[in-house]
Amino acid sequence: MSRKHVNLGRAPDKADLPTRVCAGCGLPFSWRKKWARDWAQVKFCSDRCRDGAARRG
Repeated sequence: MSRKHVNLGRAPDKADLPTRVCAGCGLPFSWRKKWARDWAQVKFCSDRCRDGAARRG
């Protein structure tokens, strides 16, 4: 029986994670595990910023 995920140590420091600047608010945000599959397409730091950008046009 194999395990899908094995934690081989502690999590990386937040400073070591990749960052981007949000297209909605202009503030920097860091990589999150939920974005692992599509980090290349992530442009906004939150749903609120994404919705605000859609409203502005």
